[in-house]
Amino acid sequence: MSDIDENEFADGEKEPVAVAAPVPNADETDALLSRLRLIEDQPLETRAEAFGQINDELQARLESGDIPRQHG
Repeated sequence: MSDIDENEFADGEKEPVAVAAPVPNADETDALLSRLRLIEDQPLETRAEAFGQINDELQARLESGDIPRQHG
């Protein structure tokens, strides 16, 4: 057996702890699905821009759950 903790690297750094993203409620899910349906009916160029906006919003939401890595 190794002297290294399962969550510790050989250099002593700890693995980052995963934090679950907030779970959307049914209303948020329905609202997103409605937005996606509306976007699908738009011309290609408009769809690309709208999907990009949704991507940015979802990415920001996911990243807001991140916590800084603790050293040592």
